[in-house]
Amino acid sequence: MSERTTQDPLAIGLFSEIATVDQLMRARLGKALPRGMELSHFTLLNYLTGVRAERTPAQLARVFHVTKAAMTNTLGKLERAGYIHIRPDWDDARQKFVVISPAGVSARDAAVAAVAPVFDQTMRDLGPENVRTALPVLRRLRTLLSSDV
Repeated sequence: MSERTTQDPLAIGLFSEIATVDQLMRARLGKALPRGMELSHFTLLNYLTGVRAERTPAQLARVFHVTKAAMTNTLGKLERAGYIHIRPDWDDARQKFVVISPAGVSARDAAVAAVAPVFDQTMRDLGPENVRTALPVLRRLRTLLSSDV
C-alpha cells in the first residue's frame, strides 16, 4: 500500500466520520429504545419482520456480520423474552430455524415508535434530498467493505 493511500486525509476523514456517526447513532437509539431492548435486538427483530420467513442462526450471523456465538446469544435473549420462536429442522436435528413471534412484531413496532422521534428529527435536520444523495454512496461503501469480510 502506498504512503499516499495510508495517509490520505480524505480517506481518514471518511472512516473517522463514519465511526463517530456509528457511535453516536448507537448511543442515541440505545437511549430511545424501550427498556431492556438492545440495538442488536431491535435490528434483528426489524430484519425478521421484513423477511417474514424462517432463517437459520448461521444465516442471521452472516447477514449481521457477527459470529455464530454472538448470534446465538442474541437469539437466546429474544427467545426468553418471547419475541422469536426457534424450532429444530425436522430433517436435520443439528440445524434450527428462527421466526419472529407476534410478541416480537409488537416489540419491534413499539421500538420503531420509540425511535421515531430520532428518525424524524434527523430527517428534518438533514432533509430528504441529502439523505437520498447519501444513501447510494453509503450502500456502495457497505458493499465494498462486505466483500473483504
